[in-house]
Amino acid sequence: MTTSSAFEQPPGRARRVLCVGAAVMDTLFRVRSLPTGQGKILPYDMLQIAEGMASSAAFAVGRLGGHASLWGAVGNDATGERIIADLSESGIDTSGMLRVQGARSAISTILVDDQGERLIVPFYDAGLHETVKPVTAEDISSFDAVLVDVRWPKLALATLLGAREAGKPAILDGDVASDGVIEMLAPAASHIVFSQPAAERLSGAAELVKVVGLLKRKFEHAFISVTAGENGCFWFDELTCEVFHLAAPKVRAVDTLAAGDIFHGAFALATAEGMPIEETMRFASMAAALKCQVFGGRTGAPNRAEVGDALRDWDVGVSRSALLPL
Repeated sequence: MTTSSAFEQPPGRARRVLCVGAAVMDTLFRVRSLPTGQGKILPYDMLQIAEGMASSAAFAVGRLGGHASLWGAVGNDATGERIIADLSESGIDTSGMLRVQGARSAISTILVDDQGERLIVPFYDAGLHETVKPVTAEDISSFDAVLVDVRWPKLALATLLGAREAGKPAILDGDVASDGVIEMLAPAASHIVFSQPAAERLSGAAELVKVVGLLKRKFEHAFISVTAGENGCFWFDELTCEVFHLAAPKVRAVDTLAAGDIFHGAFALATAEGMPIEETMRFASMAAALKCQVFGGRTGAPNRAEVGDALRDWDVGVSRSALLPL
């Protein structure tokens, strides 16, 4: 069991994390159950909030004691102004956001049921991500880590390459993406945290220990892990060449929306702080689990003290699996 002091914020300045990718205006509707066919469904609660993979991860970084900057794109419209204002008011540095003339800002409608599961209908204007500014190592030098998602692949690639040149952790949120996107981004990443659906799709396997092994063989240069929701997280350990598994904390899930993004933000901050990998995975897992207990997408992200308190009472061990020949 790891002591809670292992998860305390390190002394000195707050670590700086750059997040790159999605910025979306979400409309969340809370319903008793998800629809199974056509018709009308009446929600009993709703919320409109700016989030998205990179945006929610950036929010988590700030909640956990880091300094988060966001590079994303919005349309030159009222929705875009609202997205930027909402994220800025949440403590995220949005000075690097791009306003795209003639493009519509991203929006989504999301249904969340009483079991915490969700149905998402997103819209992204292809014109949002046509422009890509050059990114140099100097642009990244003030950050302690970068985290990119798959929604703006060209800028994500430029940012990962800049981070690697600058000697900074270059972290990829390996979620489901269009064909070829992860294959394009992964060689430039130093750390890849896959979602289970993306990992299974990319590896062609379903047994998660095997999935991790196949992905490590495919991307030998990078730290490889897979998040599997209530089934916890898996990662390849470089020292033992085994796959480690950490069970998920037991919580009553109210809303799983943005839980993966909170995991990625916590992972990026812990990596920027130099936290050992097992503690990093525990820290990120608990942050994501605590978020699931609160309706409201990213707004449920816990603060550092809440994560530390929960970790103090969590004594789940890590299991190890030797890889069979692939």
